[in-house]
Amino acid sequence: MSSLKEEEESATPSRRKVSCTVYFDALWFCYSPVHQMQNYYRLGYLDNCSKKWTALFDCLNLKTKRTSEAEEEQKHYGFIVAPLVVFTVWKPLEISIHVS
Repeated sequence: MSSLKEEEESATPSRRKVSCTVYFDALWFCYSPVHQMQNYYRLGYLDNCSKKWTALFDCLNLKTKRTSEAEEEQKHYGFIVAPLVVFTVWKPLEISIHVS
């Protein structure tokens, strides 16, 4: 009995939870006037945010599945497990080249 409990405790930290906050934030921003006007100015139409809704529903659907099914879908579809921060740090010389 104790070995089963130890096994569960050791498996829990290795499992990573899916966070749907990223998808909800993206959907929230999609309906903002800033995004809608930007989209209208650049593309000529307002965004209906259907891709953002689909991503949020997929994430919520993934959270309701069993762990084994969820891990399989994460591998297959490549869901974001944790928010990734992607940015480039420019040096002052690079900034002056691109600004000028």
